[in-house]
Formats: sequence, structure tokens, C-alpha cells
Amino acid sequence: MIDDTASSPHRTERADFQATRDPALMEGADRGQVNLLSYHELYLLWERQQWQTQTIDFTQDREDWWGFPEEERYQRMYGLSSFFIGEQKVAEELGPIMRAAPTEEMKIFLCTQIADEARHVEFFNRFYQEVGVLDAGDLHGRLEETSAHLNPNFTTLFDEMLKSRVDRLAREPEDLEAMVEAITLYHMVIEGMLALTGQHFIITYNEDNGTLPGFVEGFNNVARDEHRHVAFGARFLREMAQRDERYRDAIQRTLVECGPAADGVLAPPWYEEGMELFGVTMDETRAFAMKALERRMKVIGLAPVA
Repeated sequence: MIDDTASSPHRTERADFQATRDPALMEGADRGQVNLLSYHELYLLWERQQWQTQTIDFTQDREDWWGFPEEERYQRMYGLSSFFIGEQKVAEELGPIMRAAPTEEMKIFLCTQIADEARHVEFFNRFYQEVGVLDAGDLHGRLEETSAHLNPNFTTLFDEMLKSRVDRLAREPEDLEAMVEAITLYHMVIEGMLALTGQHFIITYNEDNGTLPGFVEGFNNVARDEHRHVAFGARFLREMAQRDERYRDAIQRTLVECGPAADGVLAPPWYEEGMELFGVTMDETRAFAMKALERRMKVIGLAPVA
């Protein structure tokens, strides 16, 4: 867990996860003390952390999936759909963010993130295809079919809030305030709060139950990539917050504005008060997400340190 109190090492305590220097994984972040990697160091880390979607074996996953009760398969689809479509949407939105980045080092790292997001889409596409989760026969059809499992808050966060900032950057790449808002939404909220929280509980639930081993292998790689992305966002936002008060305000304003939609994404359309999702309550899920955000905000300099 993020509080680092587990008796046995958690996957995020492995050397490869720790190497990302994502503040959410570091106890020192509670005191605002994390040595964030430079943009070039993050690029070099990307080179060292390569993986291939085509080498993952989904044979056992297919047996496991079709051994789940129908209701459980339906409930699992919300998490899968959020990630599958989310990866595809953020891959589309990264181009203008990369082109608007103020330095060449930032641009180079963001190019690696575009490649990562494309690989994440392919990972989910292979899982859906090999396991036979959906009826559609191609990537476009699977994305369209699985979108029925999302809730309206997902559309608000991705297609309205994030897209509007990215569209501003596409028109005015010199607008650093729009860049700060986009990075806050993308790296701190969508990846840092929502994706990494969902990954934590989905991976843990399947590991505890011994199910979907191929999916767990690949999803661990996806999670590690996204911790690296979030480490980029933390460094960028810390630099911007130190540069100008208006950028500090932009970060805080964006977090407040997107808060209700982000919280809404955590709950599936069929969720009822008191239900457990992947073995945890909604309160536990929210607490995990907020602790991760709090640690990152401390390192950026926008939250009081212990």
C-alpha cells in the first residue's frame, strides 16, 4: 500500500518501480523530500524498462475469464473498459502536449510516452482478442463495444475537460498555462489518481485470487510505465509552480474543477452504496487515490509537509 506498512514487499517497492521516483511511492514525499529525475534521466529509464505485449501468454486468462460467473465478468468490464478506452484517448491527446512542451528534453520524453500509450492500447487489444472478451473483430470495434460499460463522468473528464485544454494547446502551443492545466489533468489526475489507483486494486485482487496471470504480468508493466509518466508530471509542475504564482493557481484551480468528475469515474454505473470493488470499499479506494495525490502535491510544493 502507499503507506508502506505491509509486512512483505509490495510490487511498488521493487527496484524497477522505485526507479521511476514517483512521489506517491516514496515515504520521503510526506516531508516533501523526493529527488525527482531529470527529463533526460526519465528518458534513459524508459530505454531500460522496455517490454513486449506479444510475449505475454493469455492461455490461462482465457480459462479463468470464462470460468467467472457472468455477473463477475460484467462487473470486471468497467475496470477493463476504463483502461482500454482511456489509454486510446490519452494516446490521441499527447501529440499537442508534446509539441507545446517548452524544452527539447521534455519533448523527447513525451515522445516516449506516446509510444508507451500505444503499447498499452495494444496490450488491452491483445487481451480482449486472445481471451475472447468481446464480439467485435478489430480494435475499432472493440473500443466501440466496450464503451457501453463507462459512466458519464468518464466522458466529462476525457472528452470535455482534457480535450478542451489539449485543443487550446494545439491552437496556441505557447500557452504555458494551458500546458500546466493539461499536465495536471493528464499526469496528476487521470494517470496519477485514477489509473494507478485502479491498477493497484485490480492487480492485487487478481494476484490474491490467482487469476488472469497474463493480464497481471502486462498490467504491472503498464503501471510501471505510468509511474514514470507521473514522475515527469511532478517534475514539470514543480518547476512551473516555482516559476510563477499563476501556474500554482492553475494547478489548484484544475484540481478543484475536475474533482467531482474524477471522483465519479471511480464508481461504475451499477455501483450501490456499500458495495466492494475488487475486494475494497469505495472509501478505501478514495483514500488510496487521495494519499497518492497528496504526496505528489507535497513534492510539487502545493501541500503542507509533515
